[in-house]
Amino acid sequence: MGGTARRTAGRKMTPAQLRAARALLNWKQTELAERSDIFVNTIKAYEAGTSDPKKSTELALMKALRKAGVAFIDGDEHAGPGVRLREPVR
Repeated sequence: MGGTARRTAGRKMTPAQLRAARALLNWKQTELAERSDIFVNTIKAYEAGTSDPKKSTELALMKALRKAGVAFIDGDEHAGPGVRLREPVR
């Protein structure tokens, strides 16, 4: 348990947020890979929580998701982090 907490500490997007964002958009991992220019295997490992991606990878994924209309919600003392849809960026 301690290793997982350390690995996710300071991260802006959790693996669960990444999976949820794709689900909101009805995107397969391959579509996110194409739109973010990130390898599918990298996305799979990130979502599974088995890798700690570089900041540039995380930013590329978030940029593609935000462009498609995903908003990231930070967690606080009352609720955990999440995602929601907003109007897509044109």
